[in-house]
Amino acid sequence: MNVEKKSKVGMISLGCPKNLVDSEVMLGLMKQGGFELTNQASDADVMIVNTCAFIEESKQESVDTILEMAQLKETGQLKKLIVTGCLAQRYKAKLERELPEVDYFIGTGEFQHINDFLPETSKSLPSFRSQVRKPEFVYDYATPRISTLPPHVAYVKIAEGCSRDCSFCIIPKLRGTGRSRSIESVVREVEQLVASGTKEIHLIAQDLTDYGHDREDGADLLGLLKALIRISGLEWIRLMYNYPQYFDDELVELIASSDKICNYVDMPLQHIDSQLLASMNRQTDEQQTMRLLEKLKTAIPGVTLRTTLIVGFPGETQAQFEKLLKFVQDVEFDRLGVFTYSPEEGTPAALMDHQISSQVKKQRKDQIMAVQQRISKKKHHAIIGSTQKIIVDRELSSMNSAYAFVGRTQGQALDIDGNLFLTGTDYRVGQITEVSITNASEYDLFA
Repeated sequence: MNVEKKSKVGMISLGCPKNLVDSEVMLGLMKQGGFELTNQASDADVMIVNTCAFIEESKQESVDTILEMAQLKETGQLKKLIVTGCLAQRYKAKLERELPEVDYFIGTGEFQHINDFLPETSKSLPSFRSQVRKPEFVYDYATPRISTLPPHVAYVKIAEGCSRDCSFCIIPKLRGTGRSRSIESVVREVEQLVASGTKEIHLIAQDLTDYGHDREDGADLLGLLKALIRISGLEWIRLMYNYPQYFDDELVELIASSDKICNYVDMPLQHIDSQLLASMNRQTDEQQTMRLLEKLKTAIPGVTLRTTLIVGFPGETQAQFEKLLKFVQDVEFDRLGVFTYSPEEGTPAALMDHQISSQVKKQRKDQIMAVQQRISKKKHHAIIGSTQKIIVDRELSSMNSAYAFVGRTQGQALDIDGNLFLTGTDYRVGQITEVSITNASEYDLFA
């Protein structure tokens, strides 16, 4: 019997870890469908670009990547180009007009149908170019997925979408309202990951602390964590994207008391000025924020605090910016990132008066980051000579380096917070061990 070979498919995943999980699900579905996967774009019959459209820079990166892949339809063997994710969800009609090189556009709630758009001899392809609807799909433990990370670490998305209405943010329109998975679904996925060798999971969602509030079964983040820490073989649980509103005393106490939950809190605060926070519709204020930060520092010994801030939000005065700068100096976050405000069409903030110039926004970002670099360097140098528990992520292939392995402490999230470089050869990837810190820079550690 003559069996036709199915298409060879490649994928580029842009944007955040939450988008990466969607890409991994698509890879799993395609493998289940019998398609051959390749990590070489020049070798692919079909290329998928899973896009980001969070801010202007990410939109431009997505478009540039699409155009780069489109060139392969002329110079290589590429036959089909598919665009998935947030850019397709947001700009379907415009993209159809302006990117004739793209064969199909698939939205954030439709990627589970990816195999329907892949060419094979036994099935006709859709005649329409776009499948973009209101996002409702949420993957679960039974959904096929291929991890693109080393086996010892994984992202686990516990909810999709967001039900908040921050005035600057387009995410609810791109991803839909908040939709939480059941505790059972998350636990079973983590059990499967641990059985395959995973030791550390990064719990992710658009708003981690809002987990379960849309459900009627009483699920919440506290209950989920209590279930996860009972899984034998799971050693580190890292909490990413925590909104401050639901970060209550019980959650703080559980983090402090559990050996499995990393003493690491990622909490995007955006600003500290109460008036600007109200304008952002953040539903918190300066006093509440300061009380929570003090509680975290007091209750969780050695906690690593990470945040992101926005400068140049409409109406931000010089005095309000200076308050934010002093806040950064006083709190001394371990990790801090800064976005310059991006006026996203379709958001209330984009229509606000008193928009700030790009030049001023950049100056304000540079000022905060200069302060944060000094803080980070000071904090890193303070732990030189100490013993730290780490996880080994990968072996370095370069023979010209004195360092043989790269790892992370509990205070370093994967691909976000810098690395720890290790001398010596007595390590293995995925190992959790203790090392002595010998040197440090603003962002990296050496041991």
